[in-house]
Amino acid sequence: MPPKRHLTARRVRLGAELRKLREATGMTAREAAELLEADAVQMSQIESGTVGVSAKRVRRLAANYACADSALIEALVAMATDRTRGWWEEYRGILPPVNLDVAETEHHATYLRDIVITRVPGLLQTPDYARAVFAYMNPGLPEDAVDVKVEYRMRRRTAIEGDDPTPYEAIIHEMALRLRVSDRAASRAQLHQILSLIEQGSATVRVIPTDQDGFAGSGASVMYAGGPVPQLDTGLRDSPAGVSFIDGKTRLDQLRALIRRVESAALDPVASRDFIHCMAKELQ
Repeated sequence: MPPKRHLTARRVRLGAELRKLREATGMTAREAAELLEADAVQMSQIESGTVGVSAKRVRRLAANYACADSALIEALVAMATDRTRGWWEEYRGILPPVNLDVAETEHHATYLRDIVITRVPGLLQTPDYARAVFAYMNPGLPEDAVDVKVEYRMRRRTAIEGDDPTPYEAIIHEMALRLRVSDRAASRAQLHQILSLIEQGSATVRVIPTDQDGFAGSGASVMYAGGPVPQLDTGLRDSPAGVSFIDGKTRLDQLRALIRRVESAALDPVASRDFIHCMAKELQ
């Protein structure tokens, strides 16, 4: 197959998973290539995601790698044969590729979980809130460029509000809810937006109060995207340096442990809803 025109995080992940299966057997890339009647260069391209791979080849490799996990194999086949061209493709060449990778990850996730400390999660933001964030973080950015970023962020919500919504839970620190990125009215509207999404069943929200003992933070904001099988879960860490994808077993295990620890500090969903409601009333 010819090299893929656009190298996406999902395509890179497929190649990485095939490489993990090969390395677990101790087989070299050249030996694996011979199974496909290919050469080492082609095998390298498959494992780096720069070329596609057919379902037949995925199954042949898995069989020769002695992979007996049928669920994982079928999930890899689905990744290899997926031809989805989602709404995010409209922004290719307009926004950085990582933005599109985030939306694609959200689209394919079996569930989503956000942990945020200093800002409302992107999937819950109002247009005014998002606009204030983008304008503040990118001084001098032209208004039309800000418009595109806001529009894109709003469209991401299709993952949790579309015809086949993905279960979504956000754990938000009280500080993020109280921080006024714009003005009082925008903050009040943002809190009502969260309450509305909770009422609609689009989001489960849990709040960490500032007076909670034993909470030392979670570092950068984190999204956890469930895969079709646990091996294909993905972590997305959002920091000032940008979004980084986490897919190694050890790092995913660490992230799962961190999420459990953060969850233990949060109020339950009902108490959290009431907490947000009281905060909104304070801004009347």
